[in-house]
Amino acid sequence: MKILLIEDDEVLADGLTHTLSASGYTVTGTTSGAYAEHLLQAQDFDLIILDLGLPDMDGLQLLRKLRAQKLPLPIMILTARDDMNTRIEGIREGADDYMTKPFELGELEARLQALVRRCYGGFSNTIEIGRLLLDTRNHQIKANGQFLSLSARESAVLEVLLIQANKVVSKDRIAQRLSSAGDALADNAIEVYIHRVRKRIEPYDVEIRTVRGLGYLLESKPHE
Repeated sequence: MKILLIEDDEVLADGLTHTLSASGYTVTGTTSGAYAEHLLQAQDFDLIILDLGLPDMDGLQLLRKLRAQKLPLPIMILTARDDMNTRIEGIREGADDYMTKPFELGELEARLQALVRRCYGGFSNTIEIGRLLLDTRNHQIKANGQFLSLSARESAVLEVLLIQANKVVSKDRIAQRLSSAGDALADNAIEVYIHRVRKRIEPYDVEIRTVRGLGYLLESKPHE
């Protein structure tokens, strides 16, 4: 899961990035609302954590802009503003959850997992396609109930395809996910990893289809 963290407190942002990265999330951080908009145009994310006290704009203003653009990502507000009117306004403007500082890291992670379940897993902790299962709490992938042995990049490819199962995932999105998992990619790297993942999941009643000009789609194999 790829998180955009919009937080101007550098110490807090560093701590959150370290903690969430250790839990298996990929975190990109910025202190600026304007740069957050740039990142959202340039990259794909799965979830946003948004502070309201940004140096260049109010976080609620950014929230309104993102929802006016029909951005479908779950957004959690994380702020020191604890008055009820701001809470209500944040939810009305399109936030999916609202937490105030100071907070417990365990509660934050639990709420993030709940957002992932609601938005990607149909209120379940797991996403299941064919005989593959992704546990969104710990980012583990199983096949026939057993952990699937994959490299970090193979796992990153399969996770993003499972999260967006039955939807086309662009080549650019996969490239961004792979780049965040290591060094720069060779030109044909995506095709190489897609080929490897295809071979690994072939026995488990799922397939990855290439949708020319658009990307890749993971779906259950049709019953014969």
